[in-house]
Amino acid sequence: MPDHAAQPVERRLPTEEARDLLGLVRELIQREIRPTAAEEEEAGRFPRDLFRLLSDAGLLGLPYGEEFGGGGQPYEVYLQVLEELAAARLTVGLGVSVHTLACHALAAYGTKDQQAARLPAMLGGGLLGAYCLSEPASGSDAAAMTTKAVRDGDDWVLTGTKAWITHGGIADFYTVLARTGAPGARGITAFLVPGDAPGISAAAPERKMGMKGSPTSQVHFDGVRIPDAARIGDEGQGFSIALAALDAGRLGISACAMGVAQSALDEALAFTTDRRQFGRPLADFQGLRFMLADMATAIEAGRALYLSAARRRDAGLPFAKEAAMAKLFCTDAAMKVTTDAVQLLGGYGYTADFPAERYMREAKVLQIVEGTNQIQRVVIARHLAGPETPR
Repeated sequence: MPDHAAQPVERRLPTEEARDLLGLVRELIQREIRPTAAEEEEAGRFPRDLFRLLSDAGLLGLPYGEEFGGGGQPYEVYLQVLEELAAARLTVGLGVSVHTLACHALAAYGTKDQQAARLPAMLGGGLLGAYCLSEPASGSDAAAMTTKAVRDGDDWVLTGTKAWITHGGIADFYTVLARTGAPGARGITAFLVPGDAPGISAAAPERKMGMKGSPTSQVHFDGVRIPDAARIGDEGQGFSIALAALDAGRLGISACAMGVAQSALDEALAFTTDRRQFGRPLADFQGLRFMLADMATAIEAGRALYLSAARRRDAGLPFAKEAAMAKLFCTDAAMKVTTDAVQLLGGYGYTADFPAERYMREAKVLQIVEGTNQIQRVVIARHLAGPETPR
């Protein structure tokens, strides 16, 4: 059964340009994404041609500067576009978020020469990026990474394995964090590595419970040689670059979560309005009406939270705490909303003939990626009460 086409979310956008942009995005979604989303996800197909189309339309570089081919849009606008994409198909919305994350290091910390040489192709040249931070033995404790980059004359030689990499094996470029110095956060450096560099290989994609159309895999770097010009920022600056990227990336995950939750609510509302039991629509029963009301309230609250954090970012204000709060709240809310949507559809909700079960499976990963929600609580608490007392 195709996804229910609901009324578009009413959005407050800051400019006429942004309103026109959203209209074009909605047309593209209705034409290119929504009609085949369920079928493509069930088949586990990644829409590589669609990402080229998104690149041609300027949607892979929205929050970056126009001087290098970006869209020059504030995060407030970019995130609402991202939510619309994720509502149609999470593989697409999350893929755009990951690509944006992969571009962040170069856009924010690269030299002008590096940016001029690489950013136009990354932002609007049809390329697709991936972000390599986690490893098989270092997920939440990212500073414990063991992937190494060793100086060899004017080059660096990368060796190690990264894990849980969205677009692993198909990306055109990887932003890679690797150890160049002593143990700990201060010994990490960022690099921009071409996807076709000799020595890069990918393991078979992970077999996931959701987002089957988005490849996630380990990526191996076996003596990958790159020039020093591929280094982003100073030696030892990589971990702070990674954290800055994650702050922004968490807002992307928040927007994706609200997109999935909104689709689940739309589906539940359509079903309970149309389905009749005991001579009247399910939506007439107070217990079910209250569930719908709670779902809608959680979505509006999450949307307001991520947009508030985005506006802080756009204003140049600190937003790390607010980004962690948004990621925590929005993804927990998405899990609750999608679970309730399955419940409201009853037995139908548990079948793959309706999209509610897919939304529930997809929502789960959003509580894990780009910092688990337990890590978000650690981040928030540190901002409130300071670092934990050393043991």
